[in-house]
Amino acid sequence: MRPYELTLTAAAHAIGDRELSPVELIDSVLERVAEVDSGLGAYALVTADRARAAAVRAEGEIAAGALRGPLHGVPYALKDLLDVAGLPTTASSRVRAGHRADTDSAVASRLAAAGGALVGKTHTHEFAYGLITPQTVNAVDPGRVAGGSSGGSAVAVASGTATFALGTDTGGSIRVSAALNGVVGLKPTHELVPRDGVVPLSWSLDHVGPITRTVADAALVLAALTGREYAPSAEIVGLRVGVPRNFYFEHVNPEVDSAVRAAIARLESLGARLVEVEVPMARYIQATQWGLMMSEASAYHERTLRTVPDLYTEDVRALLLAGEVLTAEDYLRAQRARTLMRQEWLRLLDTVDVVAAPSSALTAVPVGQKEVIWPDGTTESVPHAYARLSPPANITGLPALNVPVGHDSDGLPIGMQLIGGPYAEGVLLGVGLAYERL
Repeated sequence: MRPYELTLTAAAHAIGDRELSPVELIDSVLERVAEVDSGLGAYALVTADRARAAAVRAEGEIAAGALRGPLHGVPYALKDLLDVAGLPTTASSRVRAGHRADTDSAVASRLAAAGGALVGKTHTHEFAYGLITPQTVNAVDPGRVAGGSSGGSAVAVASGTATFALGTDTGGSIRVSAALNGVVGLKPTHELVPRDGVVPLSWSLDHVGPITRTVADAALVLAALTGREYAPSAEIVGLRVGVPRNFYFEHVNPEVDSAVRAAIARLESLGARLVEVEVPMARYIQATQWGLMMSEASAYHERTLRTVPDLYTEDVRALLLAGEVLTAEDYLRAQRARTLMRQEWLRLLDTVDVVAAPSSALTAVPVGQKEVIWPDGTTESVPHAYARLSPPANITGLPALNVPVGHDSDGLPIGMQLIGGPYAEGVLLGVGLAYERL
């Protein structure tokens, strides 16, 4: 096994035991970047010299007995919405060409304090306003889409060009990207991970979280981002798993449906108790998500949309212009609906510990595919299909974890999302760990 193939947990143990040096690890990862990223397009910027300098510094500190923790000397990537002092933050947009950050984002500062080695900044759908990431292709099948908007971060982790990465999730961007590339993605409770120095899409829906190869890795990164310890237990006997009877399994690819239901059955075999649940206010989910997101995104981009509209890509410009049509009354209705929806989800989570459902209705479609036709003849755009199952966790601010649960007949990854109560990341990680160990 080459060092770039190691999970974060394995790399941390090897570095701590002096069986692997941070310099060896970063060199292996940078060699992997040179080997595959030109064909995958995960990175907007590679900071090789910076990464090597961090690895050399980490090696010296560890040799002196000053090991900072499990991230010390480990290579990682940041979605190109997250500021790092002196580096561009372009949000994969010509609108921000030439921009350089003056200070670190809160998360970049915390990862630097943990001793991590930044490999580079990863591509996003422009300003995170989409579920495709057009510059990047799928790590499993380069003829397929990577998902988005954290597609670059997910592909970097899945392809071995970063040991872990950070993404953002406004309407599923961490979970969908992770699901389509066969990695773990965690959207934490809203504002558990600070968003200072992160280019916003929709400030009341945005979340920052880790993308990793394993659930245990996600726990380590979350601890570094929050200053809290996470030691998830894989013991789930008696844990109540909610299985939705509506919404989440409607218009879902049959292979996705089968894989997620099989994964839920495996949780039951480990001692979990399955409870059928009704997803509250399902008919209002999409309207509430878009009423909040479009209004807030258009407000943020108001000035540049007036002064440099042609610098936006066509799809993002159209969404921003559409958002300007919404009224204050529309936005307030969406806010009221959000309050009611959160209350109803909290009531639901009084009856179960987690809700288990597909992360995405589809696996990775071929690059360029625009629509999907469901067995009942219904036609849906691919971006809408990818975005449809994610919003409840964003609207309510509840934590959600994507766990890989198999592959379809084309060998493409399938993901299951676990949704829990506020600050129940430890519970989600425990359930994910229990499944992963099978």
